[in-house]
Amino acid sequence: MSKIVFETREGIKGIIIAAAKKAMANGALCEAELPDFKVEVPADRAHGDFAVNAALVWAKALRSNPRKIAEALAENFEFDGTYIENAEIAGPGFINLFLSERYYAAIVNDVIALGDGYGQSDMGKGQKVMVEFVSANPTGPMHIGNARGGALGDCLAAVLDKAGYDVTREFYVNDAGNQIAKFGASLEARYLQIFDDSVEFPEDGYHGADIIERAKEFADIHGDSFVNKSEEERREALVNYALPLNIEGLRTDLGTYRINYDVWFKESSLYESGAIKDIVKILTDKGLTYEKDGAVWYKATDFGGEKDEVLIRANGNPTYFAGDIAYHHNKFATRGFDKVINIWGADHHGHVARLKGAMDAVGLDGNKLDVVLMQLVRLVRNGEVVRVSKRTGKSITLKTLLDEVPLDAARFIFNSKEPNTHLEFDLDLAVEQSSQNPVYYVQYAHARICSILRNLASDGVEPKSLTVDELTCLTASEEHELIRHISEFTGEIESSALSYDPARITRYVLDLATLFHKFYNACRVKVDDEALMQARISLCIATKTVIKNVLAMLKIDAPESM
Repeated sequence: MSKIVFETREGIKGIIIAAAKKAMANGALCEAELPDFKVEVPADRAHGDFAVNAALVWAKALRSNPRKIAEALAENFEFDGTYIENAEIAGPGFINLFLSERYYAAIVNDVIALGDGYGQSDMGKGQKVMVEFVSANPTGPMHIGNARGGALGDCLAAVLDKAGYDVTREFYVNDAGNQIAKFGASLEARYLQIFDDSVEFPEDGYHGADIIERAKEFADIHGDSFVNKSEEERREALVNYALPLNIEGLRTDLGTYRINYDVWFKESSLYESGAIKDIVKILTDKGLTYEKDGAVWYKATDFGGEKDEVLIRANGNPTYFAGDIAYHHNKFATRGFDKVINIWGADHHGHVARLKGAMDAVGLDGNKLDVVLMQLVRLVRNGEVVRVSKRTGKSITLKTLLDEVPLDAARFIFNSKEPNTHLEFDLDLAVEQSSQNPVYYVQYAHARICSILRNLASDGVEPKSLTVDELTCLTASEEHELIRHISEFTGEIESSALSYDPARITRYVLDLATLFHKFYNACRVKVDDEALMQARISLCIATKTVIKNVLAMLKIDAPESM
């Protein structure tokens, strides 16, 4: 919540407690220790701007009827120097408080004064937080699930940053292990097929057209010189050629998507540094490993796992899980993050508890690791589901999606629903320039305000810097409704950060655009009353500021004309 909203809430608590002490002193209430109570926003604003349940909560301690307690409190209220105008008692003893026009004026004044900084919170107190997201295998191009994960992860990082955390965006490059071995085998088969079409393709290989393209590029450079090399040498050469290009391709595609990571962490570095061996030793020294069938197992069931897990296979190669433990140990123990948030596909659900348990097992705190599970995306065109298959390579990649859909629309729509809900991405709607397209609707609200200000300027009307008193003429219900929503921006950021749901911000700005259009249709800005006109211009500027601040967090353009 904004500073003014927070101070008003705290001020209300102070008013209630002070009234209780006065009522005890004059005998209207008996002396007692009073439990905490809530200051809430009622569902129906006609019942007040804030509702207090103190009288109901205190009934037992004060041994009195809640309504009588409320009446005793009301007789001792002091509102001088506050934004509270009056109070009413409702129902069994709720106290409804009504704000003065100065409150609404102060919100507008605050937004204009803070500008780009409006919405910033210090809730996080500078805690170090890592958000690891996308982390796609570099064995092929980015797919649609990565597009959603990218938007969610980047926007969550932005929300956390705005909420006062020290945020690091990280991409984990899976450049070692089984998937790279499969990548090498797939490249090898496509390379050999150039010279001998009878060469069989691995049954579990990667079928994408990108594999064929990389193999052809390699052949264009080296010809058939690797055909008679050993399998090991041939595969190593192909991987060493193709993998850096694929990683750079991921970096480029994500950059186009306006995602820039602070760290690209390579899985291979865990092998090279001995970090995986070290983690196995830590677990072994704690008595949490054993050997079976030539493999080294971790006693995962001791830490909430459904079954024990292999760390080192019988062939001596570490499992992906061993690497994952070492990677997360690096995040916490080596780099000192206070909190780590991973965004994973919902199919990784079973991996969450065992990895958190492993953090406890190696002497860290598994509760500092949080995982946001993201559901699948369905692409729809002309009302029909677009069938995609990563397995066969017949899919819409992030790159091809952005060739078809405006980048702003992609980022907005992919961040429009909670991560744990399925998302239907309508390709037709994403390119539509109408109020049905949510990002167009929000951008149009921003452009409309810019147009209003331009038109006023062409008529010789320039905005003036107004005092709180001069803004108190904003009394229409549509003005109050819009200002109240503006005042909730910081609170939405904090709630989004706490719930790991950046889609709250997307929904917030949609509602803001709706309330602005409602205000504009009900309240003419250019009116004969100079004072009222200038106040409404200030409200337009405040709304424009908040829309722009939200879109900046989402890395979406805020156009001045459309």
